[in-house]
Amino acid sequence: MYKEKIGHGQASGKIILMGEHSVVYGEPAIAFPFQETFIATTVESSTAMTLDCLYFSGNLADVPSPLKSIKEAVNQTLIALHQENTTLKLTITSTIPAERGMGSSAAAAVSIVRALFDYFDVTCTQEVLLPLVNRAEKIAHGNPSGIDAAATSGNDSLFFIKGQPLESFPMNVSNAFLIVADTGIKGQTRAAVSDVAKLFEQDQAKIAQHITELGRLTRLAKQVILADDVLALGNIMNQAQEQLKALSVSNEQLDRLVTTARENGAIGAKLTGGGRGGCMISLAESKEQAEKIAAALKNTGAVATWIQSLGVNN
Repeated sequence: MYKEKIGHGQASGKIILMGEHSVVYGEPAIAFPFQETFIATTVESSTAMTLDCLYFSGNLADVPSPLKSIKEAVNQTLIALHQENTTLKLTITSTIPAERGMGSSAAAAVSIVRALFDYFDVTCTQEVLLPLVNRAEKIAHGNPSGIDAAATSGNDSLFFIKGQPLESFPMNVSNAFLIVADTGIKGQTRAAVSDVAKLFEQDQAKIAQHITELGRLTRLAKQVILADDVLALGNIMNQAQEQLKALSVSNEQLDRLVTTARENGAIGAKLTGGGRGGCMISLAESKEQAEKIAAALKNTGAVATWIQSLGVNN
């Protein structure tokens, strides 16, 4: 019945704009879909259950440990579709760099779920999609917040506080362009979170000040986004970077790229995600300026850069 059918599914990357690390302590974070990077999955009929992607090609049952979340996404989705005994070939292509804080594992799961639902001609609502993705994310990350699943599968910015429902709001800052630069170094999220926790134990009052200030800046960022104030947003990003440096989660390469972005006209620049590697983000007031900043970042050692408009009217 499905021999000629090919299922397609896609998901975007995600960027944390504000709230890294402080979100662990009950402060808010802001994340949004990053459409310049994506993962796509195709599903077609096969005599065996196979996976073909950059990191592995072969039987799904034999995937290496880092890809166990993909196997979980496939198996749980087939159970949900009552198609457990079907054999298929899944092909995954990605432009999201892995382990850079850009939501690659969640995006992979989103694209897989959507492709399988498409293959079987079943509508895939967010209410069905997100629990399936979060099952896979538990394999990948242990205790996911749900923000990656929501950001890689949606269109709006998300305001998130641990233990509370996600709140979406429009990211429409006219004449604003975000430049994302990849350091080429895998993010060290777990180590960075652990180190912040140790600092918190050693000097609770001092570290709590940095955490609280990051929370204040995140709330303020949401206000200035809604007020379409790009200069204020850039200033808030710069202040957040100073707080993150104080928490020891930046590193030499991130600091160098942040400095380069500011020296080339960025009105704001900071790390994004767990830190100690991964990516940094910077803000420009025009496409021309953004392209100049991106070129300078590459000259300073960034292995890749992307530019996304933050406004719909540019």
